[in-house]
Amino acid sequence: MQKISLLLCFCLFYLNIQAQKAAKDQLGTWYMYNASHKISNKFALKTMAHFRYYEIASEFQQEIYRLGVNYTFNPKTNLTVGTSYSTGDLEYDASSVGLYEYRFYEDLNLKTTWGKFKASHRIRLEHRFIHKDITIDQTRNWVRYNLNVNYPLSKKWSAYIFNELFINLDRAKRFAQNWTGTGFLCKLNKNIKLKMGYFQIKSSTVVLKRLQLGAIIHTDFTKKTF
Repeated sequence: MQKISLLLCFCLFYLNIQAQKAAKDQLGTWYMYNASHKISNKFALKTMAHFRYYEIASEFQQEIYRLGVNYTFNPKTNLTVGTSYSTGDLEYDASSVGLYEYRFYEDLNLKTTWGKFKASHRIRLEHRFIHKDITIDQTRNWVRYNLNVNYPLSKKWSAYIFNELFINLDRAKRFAQNWTGTGFLCKLNKNIKLKMGYFQIKSSTVVLKRLQLGAIIHTDFTKKTF
């Protein structure tokens, strides 16, 4: 009886270890670079690079690069059109088929102010061309709505919360994902901010937990440097 009890305890311990290896049980990390480069009074280039992991700095999940052209209508409204390329690993702690994709996107960005709160709204149409293991090609289209609210804590620090909803345009099941998170921004100077936050990715099948660590850079090539 004692041997059976020990065997059961061992099995439970083993199953618990295996369960902890599931992607949903890990705290992953996104390392991010986002930048805006002003080239005229109306136009700017948008660049981005993200490196995403299932764990803090291991178990690669995805890398994505984005380039866009932004046009400003007025201080509260602007539009970005761009493209991106990404590669990814579909499985955590296991081998996966190769995955890469190209995306084209259109962003409508709106800014509003509620007292000390600054809100930004982004409506994105995204068109994805997905290639799995070279032999499988898929297309997917969705619309994303992001609401980000920022509150200043001091001249250097501010706090933010955000929510982003993903809706399928070419699938019977409309809901795709929902991202919800919060964090802090630290202004190093007029050109550079550091971002530190936490958010959750919710789909119909899983909830993933992620840290966000990144830099936000703004440059202005319209200003004379001499």
